[in-house]
Amino acid sequence: MTRIDIPGSVTVLGECVADVFTDPAGPGPDELALRALPGGGPANTAVTLAGLGTPTRFHARLSHDIFGDLFRNRLLQAGVDLSRSVSAPEPSVLAVAALDETGQATYTFYAEGAADWQWTTDELAPALDDDTVCLHTGSLALIREPGGSAIEDLLARARMQATVSLDPNVRPQFVPPALYRERMARWCELTDILRLSEDDLAHLLPGATPEEACDTWHAAGAPLVVITRGPHGALASLDGSRVTVPAPPVDVVDTVGAGDSFTAGLLHRLAALGQLGGRLDKLSLEDLTDACTYAARIAALTCSVAGATPPRTGD
Repeated sequence: MTRIDIPGSVTVLGECVADVFTDPAGPGPDELALRALPGGGPANTAVTLAGLGTPTRFHARLSHDIFGDLFRNRLLQAGVDLSRSVSAPEPSVLAVAALDETGQATYTFYAEGAADWQWTTDELAPALDDDTVCLHTGSLALIREPGGSAIEDLLARARMQATVSLDPNVRPQFVPPALYRERMARWCELTDILRLSEDDLAHLLPGATPEEACDTWHAAGAPLVVITRGPHGALASLDGSRVTVPAPPVDVVDTVGAGDSFTAGLLHRLAALGQLGGRLDKLSLEDLTDACTYAARIAALTCSVAGATPPRTGD
């Protein structure tokens, strides 16, 4: 990736998660060997953004436990600004992943009482700086209380200065999809960019086609809806005008973090095109196609390596 000068910075708000994988080369049938990798949708997005050259701040509640140290090291090594993050006494979230033969992951979460959704209004107050052109959030931190409602209030304030990006990242193993459906109308009112996967779509609007879903969420207030479709690429709808981009061919190792990398690539490219910082009023279909094509390439590169390991500038 070639470095591009980005006007302003992107703030990412949300959780870190320890993605725990079973080790097939474990010691024996009566033992379980595990490998923990730092992950979590918002953290993956922040790491990818910074790796691509976007000035990135990550606003998170990071635990004091050993996994919190793992998260801090990963983020700092990627060049993410953690100066506004909160040091939290609660434990980190663990997500034990099972991979199928195609590399698709399903998760079991160990997350009750975790640090990531204990936000207070005072802790969220420093999230935005004057140079912030985009605030991206979503996933578990946005749906879990008490922090979810406080984050929604922050998004309403952020719209006065920045583009708002949201990825619901539905986790039915941990949060009933009905709770996401109850909040979607409000989230669409607050966001400018709604990025979600086909799996998210199936949970949020069962039976709806991607085009029908885009129209539903446009009507609720989201001007740009992007639905990623794995090997089938992505559909982007800008107030009803649609473009599709293919997924580059890739030898898939696993799909962990692919959607998060797509989001980062999309935001990075939109920032480079000067489209962030407002309501996307000047975004053309040509620039949208360019940004989604770039994002699909970043997602494909992430699928070519184990874990949520994104490309960096110069890779």
